[in-house]
Amino acid sequence: MKKLIVANWKMNGTVIFAQKLLAPIVDQKTFPLSEVVICPPFPLLHTVRDIICESHLRLGAQDCHHESSGAFTGNVSTSLLKEMECSFVIVGHSERRLHNHENNALIKEKAIAAINDNITPIICIGENLEARNNAQAITTVIKQLIECLPESKSSCVIAYEPIWAIGTGMSATEDNIAEMHKEIRNFTGTGIKILYGGSVNAKNAASILTIDNVDGVLVGGASLQADTFIEIINH
Repeated sequence: MKKLIVANWKMNGTVIFAQKLLAPIVDQKTFPLSEVVICPPFPLLHTVRDIICESHLRLGAQDCHHESSGAFTGNVSTSLLKEMECSFVIVGHSERRLHNHENNALIKEKAIAAINDNITPIICIGENLEARNNAQAITTVIKQLIECLPESKSSCVIAYEPIWAIGTGMSATEDNIAEMHKEIRNFTGTGIKILYGGSVNAKNAASILTIDNVDGVLVGGASLQADTFIEIINH
């Protein structure tokens, strides 16, 4: 089964940047080991869509609103994302939980909105350092799954991010990843892809992708360099 490789550009990139970055990736023609999704900032969706339209790359967004329309300045609906030909949308990323104070209930509503427009939500979950240090990591993640997953959970992708290992100088070991992905799999059952997201790069991607229950990776900074991202895609 192909691994799902998702590029989260975060708030990075310009039109010229997108053209230069994606050209050698599109030139790969096929990805025998991976299904690849590019998630650029909203203003670049149109540009990226046009660049990848005849390739095996798929388009995703970094967030969505839970309402289909209305007076929600600065937000983007799933119906508009669908019109832009997005196949995936990231919801509940740790940065949005932190900076935008998004909670599990809202993330579930966003996931439902995406599914209603035939877009696959990539639901991000993960524990912070306090939960990890207090032996509450698994409890925290399971609670997030309970409160974020819609009834039609088979239409979702889960992305596990160890928040405690982001920007702290610490990193999750392969045992950490294996343990958490096993717990997530036990909760979700088969049929749902579980991604790992946490400082994934060209050096560690191949080994991470061999871990049981790791069905792909959510890639941040390493997706902003074509040669590095191609290495991850080809793992």
